[in-house]
Amino acid sequence: MALLHRHVAVQTADFDLSHEAGLLAQACDQVGAVVSFTGHVRAWGEGSVALELEHYPGMTERSIGAMMDAVAERFGLIGVRVVHRVGLLPVGQQIVLVAVAARHRHAAFQGCECLMDWLKTQAPFWKKEVTTQGGQWVDARVQDDDALARWGVAGVQANSAG
Repeated sequence: MALLHRHVAVQTADFDLSHEAGLLAQACDQVGAVVSFTGHVRAWGEGSVALELEHYPGMTERSIGAMMDAVAERFGLIGVRVVHRVGLLPVGQQIVLVAVAARHRHAAFQGCECLMDWLKTQAPFWKKEVTTQGGQWVDARVQDDDALARWGVAGVQANSAG
């Protein structure tokens, strides 16, 4: 089945999980499962205040769209929605939503997890951890590339500062 619903948004505004998942559930009468992942900014150490994200408008959306298409084809997904926030995001705020629709739950769970692993390492975002003492750019992590590798995709650590 071809991908019937595809949406990617990179925005400063927050998002509503129920609304986003509801749009996928209504994609067509073949949807049997909708699986989502919502990431939040977490405190990574003492004095954690926020995470600041930068991106290249247009390029980032195209890159994420290509990932969505590849994952949708691999797992036979019916619909995919990705919302990724940018700007200064305080600890506790939502930062990313990955939601997928499929005929069956197994494909939906796998597709959602694979896409999130891919976004984590390959989406062109630059992240700065902000603490009460200042800010520091975040480097790519080997364990994120390892998570992506289990899906047969090689990481290039695209989200490291530089």
